[in-house]
Amino acid sequence: MFRIGTVNIDTSHAPSFAEILQKGDVARYTCVYNDGFRTDEEVEAFIKRFGLETRYASLDEMAKNVDIAFIQGCDWDRHLELAEPFVKAGVPVFIDKPIAGNLRDCHKLEEWAASGAVILGTSALRYTYEHDEFFALPAADRGDIVHVTTSVGVDEFNYAIHAVESIKGFMRGDKPAAVRYIGRSHAGETPVDSYYVTFESGASACYHICLKGWQPSTATVITTKTTYVYKIDTNKVYEAMLKHVCNFLQGKDNLLVSVPEMTESVKLMLAGRKSKQLGGAEVLVASLMEEDGGFDGAAFEKEYAAQQRAAK
Repeated sequence: MFRIGTVNIDTSHAPSFAEILQKGDVARYTCVYNDGFRTDEEVEAFIKRFGLETRYASLDEMAKNVDIAFIQGCDWDRHLELAEPFVKAGVPVFIDKPIAGNLRDCHKLEEWAASGAVILGTSALRYTYEHDEFFALPAADRGDIVHVTTSVGVDEFNYAIHAVESIKGFMRGDKPAAVRYIGRSHAGETPVDSYYVTFESGASACYHICLKGWQPSTATVITTKTTYVYKIDTNKVYEAMLKHVCNFLQGKDNLLVSVPEMTESVKLMLAGRKSKQLGGAEVLVASLMEEDGGFDGAAFEKEYAAQQRAAK
């Protein structure tokens, strides 16, 4: 049984993942480290619910006693800080979405991976059963992808990364070349931001973010043969992804992608952010600079924590 240490239990992912893993016999959450906004009472309830053995006050100590760490804090700007003790100890790390929020952190993750660090992640929307269904079709029958459109709700990055990860799950091996902010539409008080992406192959994609409330995750895939329309079953997305994580731990075939492929999704969204700032000008992904800034993880955590407290 593989031992998982979870670092911060900010979102619903930690209990959801733990619940799914309990149904199998490959891996379990065995310990927790928490310095996020969750209270001691909440941490103790998590420990009791899932039968954890230990709460660590030191990441270095946790690294000595786990087979893999799951970094699950909602401030993505702290992900590298929290992952580093495990990377230094040679322990694999799963970093929850979004893996990072700026180009500097993307470069550091790529540097770690090039030096041999095992870094997994990030959004479950890259590994859905709907993606499996598409690629299970014979290539000659499904055709080559011409365009993918996805939609999602809630916010501009933390949740919106799912829409981009879903696109990347279909565009396997194809690199995003440029992004253009199309604009914002309104229906009453509900705004939707839209972005257009071109890929090196010549294919394209659009992602649409409804910025007021949850929306189902959808994907429309246009190929040279026909069009496929998917409404992603969000009740099964974590299960689908965790199967690949467990396969990795067991040395089995899996679809988990490399760090550069994960950071491509962040870079794509950073290009979209810059295009929006420039009024819709096309931005080449390769032209991004660390000085461009990024999405603010600390600000998101503050807002998210307030929402969680208000919901109690």
